[in-house]
Amino acid sequence: MLDFSAVSSSMTNPTLISVFYAFLLSFVLGTVVAVLYIKTFQGLSYSRNFLHAIILTPILTAVALQAIGDNVARGIGMIGAISLLRFRTNIKDPRDMIFIFASLSIGLASGVHAYSIATIGTICFVAATLLLSKTPFAHGPQFDGLLRLNLPRETATQNALESALQENCKHFALISVREMGQGELLDYAYQVKFKDSNNKHGFVNTVRNIPGARGVNLMMQESVIEV
Repeated sequence: MLDFSAVSSSMTNPTLISVFYAFLLSFVLGTVVAVLYIKTFQGLSYSRNFLHAIILTPILTAVALQAIGDNVARGIGMIGAISLLRFRTNIKDPRDMIFIFASLSIGLASGVHAYSIATIGTICFVAATLLLSKTPFAHGPQFDGLLRLNLPRETATQNALESALQENCKHFALISVREMGQGELLDYAYQVKFKDSNNKHGFVNTVRNIPGARGVNLMMQESVIEV
């Protein structure tokens, strides 16, 4: 068992083993947060690079805190160096931002040798996230996948598509419609939740049999992983 008192040291003169535990704990807890993100993710796809960022952020944060120590001048210099960087990645989902902030917090706590705070804080964060993901709190309709297809600009074909969706889906939501082929075709994107998850192939065949349907593509949530 890890004895936290044995590896505790001051920020001014950290011991080699305390520095090692800071980086190791940052990596382990960052990996826990990344696995939690995967297990509780509810979108259609997630980025592997984002998962790597969740794991690497606490390590780099701990490195920065170890380098700064109690030296105010180092801290000011670190702020100046970081201000030269330009972070152009937009985080559109507030949940993703919270996971990045969790990684930063883990690195901060580990970097100042507050190992107990880092560990207990991660356990509480994991427990709260799992509780929210498993309970119906603030849950809307959950979708199975994304349907994309092209249809002629005709009322009959659009009505046939609506009928197929109503017959086979518990919920469906139109995401986007855009013109193609000089306005002769419309490209549709729907999120769908099936009444019977085993009838996916039958649903796709029904949609393909709609007169004029082209490029029918159903992307399932559990199989779409961004690499």
